[in-house]
Amino acid sequence: MSGILRFGDPAALPDPEAVIFDLDGTLVDTIPARVRAWVEAMESAGIAADARLAGLMMGRDGRHAARALFAAAGREATDAEVEQVDAEAGERFARYNVAPSLLPGVGPLVQALAAGDRLRWSIGTSSRRASIDASIRALGLAVPPPVTDGTHVAEAKPAPDLLLRAAADLGVAPARCWYVGDATWDMIASRAAGMTPVAVETGAADTEMLVREGAAVVWVMMDGVHEELARRGLVRGR
Repeated sequence: MSGILRFGDPAALPDPEAVIFDLDGTLVDTIPARVRAWVEAMESAGIAADARLAGLMMGRDGRHAARALFAAAGREATDAEVEQVDAEAGERFARYNVAPSLLPGVGPLVQALAAGDRLRWSIGTSSRRASIDASIRALGLAVPPPVTDGTHVAEAKPAPDLLLRAAADLGVAPARCWYVGDATWDMIASRAAGMTPVAVETGAADTEMLVREGAAVVWVMMDGVHEELARRGLVRGR
């Protein structure tokens, strides 16, 4: 299926020198496992977390997500509780995320990116590296892309630090990067970093939420990103 455009004018986007991707809910179908891990970690701390709210927290710095879930339950979390819940959610997710699937359109795109030489690319995720190895393997690439994760910065998304670090790791100016994600936090961080915010509607956030937080374009799935990059001659077509 072709990438269905929900919002924006893809032709108006600047040509990227690099594309940085979020991981969970953008490339790999891990949001259900992430939500389960977070709900259970919160329950271990004595908090009944709302699954929908937990889904909307995905992509955010884990410590901020934990505080927000505590606050939603009417409790102010201590620093120790925040660290415990964040760590436990990551550990639980690593156990559940054994054989994740790629989201629609992702396989052909990452293969085209890996085979090409006109566009640099990487993954920029708020998750800790220890919990994402299965997701990176799911990409099916002989040589995995560079990964900038939440352990590389003091503040992950929605702060711009993670994306700025990812751009620096690629040696590309932020203004020459697209950041592709599925969450509102991705759009906020992308704008703060001076990148072009590109959204796919494959996570918990809908088009209205993504546009409100600054998405320049919103596609239903990754096919749209692939088609636009191929139209510009930056990757081979599907």
